[in-house]
Amino acid sequence: MARNLQSTERLRPVDLARGHGLSTQAIRNYEEAGILPAADRTPHGYRTYTPLHARALRAFLALVPGHGHGTAASIMRAVNEGAVEEAFCLIDESHAELLDDRRTLQAVERALRDLDANEATALQPKSTAVRGTWPTSPSASGTTFIGPLAAKLGIRPATLRKWERAGLVHPHRDPLTGYRVYGEADVRDARLAHQLRRGGYLLDQIAPLLAQVRAAGGLEPLEAALSDWSDRLSRRGRAMLTGAAELEAYLESGPEGVVSAPPATARVPR
Repeated sequence: MARNLQSTERLRPVDLARGHGLSTQAIRNYEEAGILPAADRTPHGYRTYTPLHARALRAFLALVPGHGHGTAASIMRAVNEGAVEEAFCLIDESHAELLDDRRTLQAVERALRDLDANEATALQPKSTAVRGTWPTSPSASGTTFIGPLAAKLGIRPATLRKWERAGLVHPHRDPLTGYRVYGEADVRDARLAHQLRRGGYLLDQIAPLLAQVRAAGGLEPLEAALSDWSDRLSRRGRAMLTGAAELEAYLESGPEGVVSAPPATARVPR
């Protein structure tokens, strides 16, 4: 059976709050949201907590960096309601998202490795010879229309138009038809923007990054961004481990309504 921490020791909201730099109102809000088990009340109506509540608070705060506030709150609510398997499913979903983010990062890195020295000129600023050498016909080598490019990337043409307004791509107009024509540099920019968007970057973060790439005539500015992206994923992975350890400690403390859980080795998220 799980060890129970429902001891006679009583803690005030301020006792829980002080240890984590929180306000007493935050403690009350966490209880009302189901993140903490329901508190006992004194004959005068004041809340009293126990070491069990302190452990629940530590578990929640440890889960937030890896899973986000909303998911961490849902995990704690599920545990406190006795729906441990539901909590584990939420944890598994976060791990799956992290794995997808890692694969996206790897896809970006592979796309960059595919670039060779002959393609570097396509990343020069549009105000230089690159724009002057663009073909005037979309049938020429290396150019495409908005529809085929959107289909190739698996996005809608409206998304490409939005990216153009945000300064991510700069297609020129065919002088005869007025249609947007995407040169090799635009296709490359669109590919990089698509991968960075999948990685969680916002449009206003991507635009200056691509501008740096064009101005530098190479991909060095992206290397720092990818390194930062990789570091953030690693930090999130480690935060998930920390959160799992604190949640395990809370489960072992035997919160009311939670059935005895299987051995720790069977619960660790994969």
